[in-house]
Amino acid sequence: MIEQSQIEAWLREDIGHHDVTNDVPGETTGRLVAKQDGVAAGLDAAAAVFEYLGVSVTERVEDGTRVSAGDELLAVAGTASDLLRGERVAANLVGHASGIATTTRRAVDAAREVREEVAVAATRKTTPGLRGIEKRAVAAGGGDTHRLTLSHMVLVKENHVAELGMAEAVSRCVDRVSFATKVECEVETPADATRAADAGADIVLLDNMSPAETANAVDLLDGAAQVEASGGITHEDVPAYAETGVDVISMGALTHSADQLDLSFRTG
Repeated sequence: MIEQSQIEAWLREDIGHHDVTNDVPGETTGRLVAKQDGVAAGLDAAAAVFEYLGVSVTERVEDGTRVSAGDELLAVAGTASDLLRGERVAANLVGHASGIATTTRRAVDAAREVREEVAVAATRKTTPGLRGIEKRAVAAGGGDTHRLTLSHMVLVKENHVAELGMAEAVSRCVDRVSFATKVECEVETPADATRAADAGADIVLLDNMSPAETANAVDLLDGAAQVEASGGITHEDVPAYAETGVDVISMGALTHSADQLDLSFRTG
């Protein structure tokens, strides 16, 4: 669900107070076309932008659809002025989201060629104001959204451990959360992984460990907690981490470094 206030902010940012450029009379049609292969995402947001402007969405592909260069992702019809005012915002959203979905699908495919059950997840390294778009794009690419907000799951990080010590930091959170909320603890060595599990962590995040260190930590934990590998992992690294036996591979690059999918908006 895209909030109306967010759509208004997007349009206000792009249109400004005196749009002469798109003061075009008459009715027209438009279509958003892929210029390269990828995975479509962000179509719900694009449709919401056009519908807010009174432009009808006549066709659209579903998020998560694999598309090829030349494929039409979205078709619209309405007054020329409103259609043109919405096209750049819509195209930017779809290009950005589809880039994230495409890079996520690439990582998911690489992981599952090694182990079908391993998940590839995003992180909270999202663009302020666009987290919903970006997280949905990760899901469209077959990835896991990870925690959506700080309230979604507790993550005990190195700063919390530095202040309280690992055992106290984890146990304090375990005592305060709802039974429905998981507690995860970030560690930097295989030995600390077992300490985190012993303290009550449901999930242990292995931060910036090599594949060899990660495999060692998985062996030491021996099923005592779910295991997530994270920290600078690239697409090229994914198969090696999938082989270690971790449950989750999380990658900030899915959202903060994905290239836009190249699109073109054509009218008439």
